[in-house]
Amino acid sequence: MKDQPAERAGYHHGSLPEALVTAALDLLDERGTEKVTVREVARRAGVSPGAPFRHFADRQALLTAVAGRILADFEEWQSAAVSEERGPAMRAFGLGFVRYAIRHPHRFELIRSSVFGSSRPSELREHLSGIEQAVTGIIVAGQEAGELRAGDPAVVGLAGQALVYGLSQMIVDGYLPPAKAERLAEQVLDTFGLGVVNSPEIPRS
Repeated sequence: MKDQPAERAGYHHGSLPEALVTAALDLLDERGTEKVTVREVARRAGVSPGAPFRHFADRQALLTAVAGRILADFEEWQSAAVSEERGPAMRAFGLGFVRYAIRHPHRFELIRSSVFGSSRPSELREHLSGIEQAVTGIIVAGQEAGELRAGDPAVVGLAGQALVYGLSQMIVDGYLPPAKAERLAEQVLDTFGLGVVNSPEIPRS
C-alpha cells in the first residue's frame, strides 16, 4: 500500500499549519472564499484529507488563520504605502486600502465576510485593533503637523474608513471598471479629502 500524502510529505509538526494556510490563501486568491475547502487545501499541500484537522478544528478555524495572515500582510502593505506615497499620510493610507482591495478582491471579501459571525475571533481583533491604532496615529500626527484639520480623531477615522471601505466594496462588486478603478479612487479620495485636509494642493500620483 502506498504511503498517505502526509507521510510522503514528511512535514515537521510546526511547518504543516503554515503550509496549509499558504495553500488556502492561494486557493482563495484563485477562486474566492466559497471554493476554499479543507479537502482541496489538503490536496494542494500534499497531505491526507484528515491531516488539516490535527491543526484546525474545522474550515472556519482554517479561514481564521488565513484571515490573520491577510491582515498581517495588509499591515505591511499599508506601512509601505504611507512611507512611499507623497502628500498627507491619511490620503496615502486610504489609497493603500483601496489598492489592496483592487489587487486582492477575494482577500477583501473574506475579511468583511459573515463567515466569522458578529464577533470576530480574538486573533483577528488584535490585528484590527493594531490597524485602528495606526490610523489614529496617522490622524493625530497629521493634525499636529497641520496637514489635517482639527477634530476628534475617532470621528475623522470613521469618516475615512466609511469612504475607503465603501469605495473598495463598489470596486470588488464590479460597480467601477477595473481598468479605471484606481484612478477613480484617487479622484474620489481627493474630492472628499478636502473636508479634512488643510493643504489646498493634494499631490497627484
